[in-house]
Amino acid sequence: MSKVFISYARDGSHGERLAVEAQQQLQAAGFSVFRDVTDLKAGESFPHRLEFELENSDVMVLVVSEKVRTSEWVYSEFSMAKEIGIPVVPVLAESIRSPLWLRNLQILDFCGSCDWPQLLGAIGHYVGDPSPLNPLSSETGEGGGREKPAWSRDAGNDKYGRYADLTVEGITQRFRWIEPGTFWMGSMGSENGRLDREIRHQVTLTTGFWLADTACSQALWQVVMDDNPAHFQNDLNNPVEQVSWYDVQEHFLLRLNRMIAGVTARLPTEAEWEYACRAGTTGAFNFMGELSLSKINYNGTWDDNKWGDGALQRTTPAKSYLPNHWGLYQMHGNVWEWCQDAWREKLPAEPVTDPQGVGGDQMGVGRVIRGGSWSNGGKNCRSAYRGGYGAANRLNNLGLRLSLGH
Repeated sequence: MSKVFISYARDGSHGERLAVEAQQQLQAAGFSVFRDVTDLKAGESFPHRLEFELENSDVMVLVVSEKVRTSEWVYSEFSMAKEIGIPVVPVLAESIRSPLWLRNLQILDFCGSCDWPQLLGAIGHYVGDPSPLNPLSSETGEGGGREKPAWSRDAGNDKYGRYADLTVEGITQRFRWIEPGTFWMGSMGSENGRLDREIRHQVTLTTGFWLADTACSQALWQVVMDDNPAHFQNDLNNPVEQVSWYDVQEHFLLRLNRMIAGVTARLPTEAEWEYACRAGTTGAFNFMGELSLSKINYNGTWDDNKWGDGALQRTTPAKSYLPNHWGLYQMHGNVWEWCQDAWREKLPAEPVTDPQGVGGDQMGVGRVIRGGSWSNGGKNCRSAYRGGYGAANRLNNLGLRLSLGH
């Protein structure tokens, strides 16, 4: 498998977002990708690790943003690549004057729109195409083969990566393929609103999975269950709420799995949820810039003790806000989302692989909820925020998001 090294400036701009999206697109096309160092061991040298990754890469994609002009790290990575003899493919993220050291190279212009086939073609010129761009990659395992999943009416590839559509009695739910990977779960000590139970630790997910691009809608719940328990019924595209963990596990999922051949629907694990929510980001939210009511549906304040001006005080339809880099909508706010894990106060500090949570199905065990809601302050909507409710709770700010596979 050919390996691509992505060089970029961590400046919170479109350039950084483009680097994250490029990683997703290249992985979906079958390339191995290195974008950032997240797993240095004690005593390991950051420059030595970068040199190792570059020496084991076949091509560099250099995302050019304003900060790149003055970034010593990016220039060092570029110089190292030229010294080793790795071809460099520059991608212009914003309209700037190109740095002098890049002016002898042809630059792909992604300022207006992202032409991913053009980038793949440029990389393929140097290393060949390990897996021609097609709806699904050449990986094996559920969702990873060239054929669309048996349960899917339609599948393909777009700017966010791979997708597959599940249709139940005329209601379609789109799922996104979430590639396996390693990330930092929890929050950094400096994060505003951080709680002690958000212990930062490294998590590796070795198996990819399909995750619904939206919370489960009232329309989908209704065709499966023949009822609609939601409080906010002004639009069937609103997320279903007032459903307990038991309602989901013991009724909804069982019925759905019987209705569609090949479907193995479940709730995501807490680790899967945060990995998907972050989509390669490390801050409090999966978007750049300040928290605002134009980005998520929350109560308009940082804390839960009052309402801000303009707050909606209700749920909104599934795709009312922009998605994250992996095409997932409203992972922050709108409704809390049940996870399959039993609640525990603190997570481990050491690295873990494929965590499945703890606890069984016994009555009285609390369950993890993630994402915050329309009625919560911004600090509870952060990527790392962990909450827990009794599994029998039914509230008008509490819903679910479906996962498929393993």
